[in-house]
Amino acid sequence: MAKTYGDLLPQIYDFAALERAYRRARAGKRTRPEVMRFERDLEGELIALQNELIWGEYRTGAYRRFVVQEPKMRLVAALPFRDRVVQHSLVAAIEPVWEARFIADSYACRPGRGMHRGADRAQEMLRQVQRAHGRVYVLKGDVAAYFASIDHGVLSRLLRQRMTCHGTLALCDEILGSTVQPGALAPRGLPIGNLTSQLWANIYLHELDLLAKHRLGCRRYIRYMDDFVVFHYDKDWLHEVRAQIEAFLWEQLRLRTNAKTQVFPVALGGQGLDFLGYRMWPTHRRLRRSSIRRMARSLKRLRRLYAEGEISRERVQQTIDSWLAHARHADAVGLRRSLLRPTRGWFCKRDAANAQAKTTGAALSQLADVSDRLLAKWGRDSGVVGATGELAQRDSAAVVAADLSMLRNR
Repeated sequence: MAKTYGDLLPQIYDFAALERAYRRARAGKRTRPEVMRFERDLEGELIALQNELIWGEYRTGAYRRFVVQEPKMRLVAALPFRDRVVQHSLVAAIEPVWEARFIADSYACRPGRGMHRGADRAQEMLRQVQRAHGRVYVLKGDVAAYFASIDHGVLSRLLRQRMTCHGTLALCDEILGSTVQPGALAPRGLPIGNLTSQLWANIYLHELDLLAKHRLGCRRYIRYMDDFVVFHYDKDWLHEVRAQIEAFLWEQLRLRTNAKTQVFPVALGGQGLDFLGYRMWPTHRRLRRSSIRRMARSLKRLRRLYAEGEISRERVQQTIDSWLAHARHADAVGLRRSLLRPTRGWFCKRDAANAQAKTTGAALSQLADVSDRLLAKWGRDSGVVGATGELAQRDSAAVVAADLSMLRNR
């Protein structure tokens, strides 16, 4: 019988746990108004959340929905800050229950893993099959509209297989039902943007991981959220595996794969495996073409904003460094140089303009001080020197005015 966990709720509403959750939730967002409002009475806000959780009175706040365009268009739902604190505390308490059970080759939203480690592992599997058999085929699978298709009833059953704490399950049900339309008979979907959605999505497809690894005997299998790959030397065997996986997904999880799911060979000079932002072969790895186009568009936009003074050099550098961190995991030295070489000119051009403006401003200020002193002296002496002094004053003032005009036009 599988081990279950009870009495998890005290780990969630513990004041120290809520404070740690608050610190994780605020990371990188301390200057946002809602975070600053929460911090003004931090102790009071955390005590209020603690009491709501203890007495079962916590209710999820209203979602703010917006659309993101990159890397593809998605509808994101964001909760108020206090609700994000609760979710951080909840995930910290229940994630260890499943983390020890997840397979090693699941790489999305897990500590110590991620896209780059997943890409390294996928290429390692390609090389292993190629070396052992001289050829490699892959089953590349993608679940259609994954987050929007997760069945609440199935997810609730999976959560109850490991947790028996009534208070924690009630909190999960509250968050899970916060996006359900009234009257929905078979609610589906998790909001992209909730921290709990990432963990629950992994729990949901952990069932697929168990099927592939333990029942189907897929020795080389890897998954990153709703994308999965099986590596083998036998194309027919992969087609059989695909049929069994698709039947399981529909019958047990109410999911379907999309049209991109296919079995194909990976060979030098032929099709590569498109996975986790890279195109992979056993011998090398390239950046995905869509990633290159996205970066080129981003650089064009950054160049315009930087030239107009709308963003700082540091902001441009952050974007470039982020992309370079991704590109360095591919064979893309020439591409990096060709894309980024023009950025040196942006900085040089604007820095030169700033230096000239600074020098001109300093010269104007210095000349203005000199002219003020001279004019003040001439003004005091004008009553004594008579006509000769007045003439000298007018001539000197004209010279100063001409110099000022020249500097302003520089």
